Amino acid sequence: MLDKTDVEILGALRANARSSYRQLSHKLGMHPTTLISRIGKMEKAGIIRGYGANLDLTRLGYEFMGIVQVKIAKGMVLEAQEKISRLRGVVAVYDITGEYDSMAIIAAKNRETFSNLLKSFSHIPHVEHTNTQVVLKVVKASWQFEAV
Repeated sequence: MLDKTDVEILGALRANARSSYRQLSHKLGMHPTTLISRIGKMEKAGIIRGYGANLDLTRLGYEFMGIVQVKIAKGMVLEAQEKISRLRGVVAVYDITGEYDSMAIIAAKNRETFSNLLKSFSHIPHVEHTNTQVVLKVVKASWQFEAV
């Protein structure tokens, strides 16, 4: 699927996606046209889903973060997950195996907002039960994951 050159391109983009094609091609020792073509193929294949800023939620004032495991009524998982994903403060939603059906990563700027966000899960139809862990410290964030 990905060859060594693709892996190098992804590594360079992860390090600094703001680099120009010219800068990246020079760094990687390839012609800019080749680089542009390879990046385009990875975008089209959905490997590269977009470009954005790597934000530090704590420095943005999101002092309260949590992991919410969600038990959802049988047959209603996708519908409930879609509604959960639209809640303000939900950073990510995952479909998981095990005792719970879904997991959400949440962030809030203060205790009251955090509490209200947690309570809003119970107002979503088909959510049967939640279990929440409070994040004490972010040691490593998913965008830092070296996928290749």
